[in-house]
Amino acid sequence: MPDEVHVYVVEFGDRPNFQLQWRDPITQRLRTKTTGVKRTGLRRDRHEAERLAGELQRQLEAGNSTAPSRLSWEEFRNRYESEEVAGFATLTGVKIQTVLDRVEAELNPQRLRDLTPARLSHLVKTLRTDQLSENTIVTYLAHLHAALNWAHRQQMIAGVPEFPKIQRAKKGGRRLMKGRPPTGEEFERMLEVVPDVVGEGAASHWRHYLRGLWTSGLRLTESLDLWWDREDKLFPVFPVDGHPMLKIHAELEKGNRDRLLPIVPEFAMFLLETPDSERVGPIFRLEGRRGRLTAPEVSRRVSEIGKAAGVRVYVSPKTGKEKWASAHDLRRAFGTRWAKLVMPPELQILMRHESLETTLRYYIETDAQSTAASLWAAFHRSGGPKPTPAPNESSNMVSENTPLPDGVTVAQGILVPFV
Repeated sequence: MPDEVHVYVVEFGDRPNFQLQWRDPITQRLRTKTTGVKRTGLRRDRHEAERLAGELQRQLEAGNSTAPSRLSWEEFRNRYESEEVAGFATLTGVKIQTVLDRVEAELNPQRLRDLTPARLSHLVKTLRTDQLSENTIVTYLAHLHAALNWAHRQQMIAGVPEFPKIQRAKKGGRRLMKGRPPTGEEFERMLEVVPDVVGEGAASHWRHYLRGLWTSGLRLTESLDLWWDREDKLFPVFPVDGHPMLKIHAELEKGNRDRLLPIVPEFAMFLLETPDSERVGPIFRLEGRRGRLTAPEVSRRVSEIGKAAGVRVYVSPKTGKEKWASAHDLRRAFGTRWAKLVMPPELQILMRHESLETTLRYYIETDAQSTAASLWAAFHRSGGPKPTPAPNESSNMVSENTPLPDGVTVAQGILVPFV
């Protein structure tokens, strides 16, 4: 903020009170504020108006712009997204956009200063009403808090409002997946219902996209930035000597680092299905009436396909709310398949996890049925007796038509909780 701010006392013929005018130190727009002091023609009233002008000027020079400043929410958001968010990874930028869109939808702030503690508390209430998890709510508030901290550093507001405290968010320990990896049979069902969801005209592009997610393990935003011929995007590399690789720029990747990663054989063969003459532009062409679909639009459409196929991947044990197969669940399926084929450090590279702990937590510990099958096989090979009834013939065998309690699914005829 400039050191010198001048506030003037002005009089308008159509207004009964003295007015104060100054150039807003943030937006450089001319601002006007009433003093509430009548224009009586008495010297003392003029002096009172000048006193108020001096008080306002000191507030502005000290950076206390909350009360007088009329910085709009729209101006704040435009500056924040262009000056700060533009330097973040693409995935982070999409998340911030989602949060700010939700703030606008629920609170409709006209000015930045409209985000008061009471209104933030109301935002949390609406998020809970929509059955967002406590951890998701914490993430929303963290992004919003970071945005307001930036606004404070830019002296757009005098201070950051107090945020609601979320007591029920998980602090540590193992966090279970809010979904499960779809099976191969379920994925085939998703491919079959694609025309019912997107129409016959777009079905081939959407089937191609789903197969790409299934074979690559890419995050949704990464997949939409995958191009054949643009080195400023994600793009595959097929060297003459060596194996296919995927080049990812730091700006487009969650880990915020340039990476050259191996492409698994199934994804390489998927890519090579495209003739040489067609290897131009984006690899996945998902179009709407207004051009290429955005990440939120693609995410919603994939979930619609999962629902149409009846691929339920999670049921909230508290609310009974169902979650259908999403783009991220296809990534989970990729990780689960390759967890059986490679060692954990190699899987960490394929999944692009920052730490091996994340890989172990979500893709090794969750494969309990596969581990149990290996244990029983080893037990029988060692001469161990076969129990009666056998584990796969016992009374807890169920069919897919058996009514199931919330949070439970069928895996190889055995009741198991969703993970």
